Amino acid sequence: MNRELFAELEERVLAPYAMRSRNTRGRRHPEEEHSFRLPFQRDRDRIIHCSAFRRLEAKTQVFVDSEGDYYRTRLTHTMEVAQITRTLARALQLNEDLAEAVALVHDLGHPPFGHAGERQLDELLAEHGGFDHNAHCLRIVDELERRYPTFPGLNLTHEVREGIAKHAPPYDRPLAGAFDPGLAPPLEIQIVDCADEIAYTAHDIDDGIKSRMLDAEALASVELWRVCLDTARARCDRAAEPILIYQAIRALIDLLVRDVLERTTQALQCIQTIAEVRQTGKPLVGFRPETGAMLAALKSFLAENLYAHPRVLRMTRKAQRVLRCLFRAYLREPRQMPAHVARRCADEPVVRVVADYIAGMTDRFAVSEYEKLYDPRVRA
Repeated sequence: MNRELFAELEERVLAPYAMRSRNTRGRRHPEEEHSFRLPFQRDRDRIIHCSAFRRLEAKTQVFVDSEGDYYRTRLTHTMEVAQITRTLARALQLNEDLAEAVALVHDLGHPPFGHAGERQLDELLAEHGGFDHNAHCLRIVDELERRYPTFPGLNLTHEVREGIAKHAPPYDRPLAGAFDPGLAPPLEIQIVDCADEIAYTAHDIDDGIKSRMLDAEALASVELWRVCLDTARARCDRAAEPILIYQAIRALIDLLVRDVLERTTQALQCIQTIAEVRQTGKPLVGFRPETGAMLAALKSFLAENLYAHPRVLRMTRKAQRVLRCLFRAYLREPRQMPAHVARRCADEPVVRVVADYIAGMTDRFAVSEYEKLYDPRVRA
């Protein structure tokens, strides 16, 4: 098959409000089309093969690398988001290639140590525009990745880049300035935000119970989780507790995905075109109010009992100290960074070069660099 046949297949199977590959606004730098791969397929492949994507394997989701090998990393989280995104896209007859590409790229800009690392970099860069992982993600795909001889970055399509800038509402934030600020993004982008929320809620419960930072009995007092436990018990009442927990997590994901599909299908009853999707200026994809309230209560429980757990907070403090010390050391003497990075300081602000370098580190590499700089027993 060739590209045109695949494009015709999209016309036949996609909903009228879905994004067609042939309607893409294109790339920043002109390129010839591939003979049989559509534009969003190529974006997906470029993201998977870039170095920033591989480094997600050793970047914190909630638990840092030293906590063990069984917990989610930023990469496995991304894969779970992509899986849920594909399910939603197919059920709603949306463009799976575009949705998957946006899901795979959505966390590419995260620095080491998760949200704690982002907060620390934002504080360090307060006088220089701050740090936002979505904005940094755009820098990665537009400038920092070097794969092609005639242009910087990955040269992704306008729509995937819009998905980075409009990952969540409001859609008129400064980052959306080049992407029709105020207009809602395509539905393929909107579903990623919900898939992200479903994925991290489910797997943080799994990891929290496995780490024994979450008390399973206390968690059962939360309505949404209790409903899912009851569903799991109905399926396998005599199963061992680890199996029961896994089945409850399955039930949670299924419940939330079904809820998004039901609510979104209702919201789309009067929508016929992608232009109408954009003109709403707000998300059409989401949870029903009652489900959203139960989910909010569950997330509040996780915030109080997992994300603020003493073990997590201790590692947060350590991570912030590592990043502060690295930032100050490189800022004082940029030549302590690799030569190819330090050379950028001749043409760019040193503070931004340092921030880019640190944001690209994995947890392990950041700790290793910290030890080389500050522990006299470690060889530089």
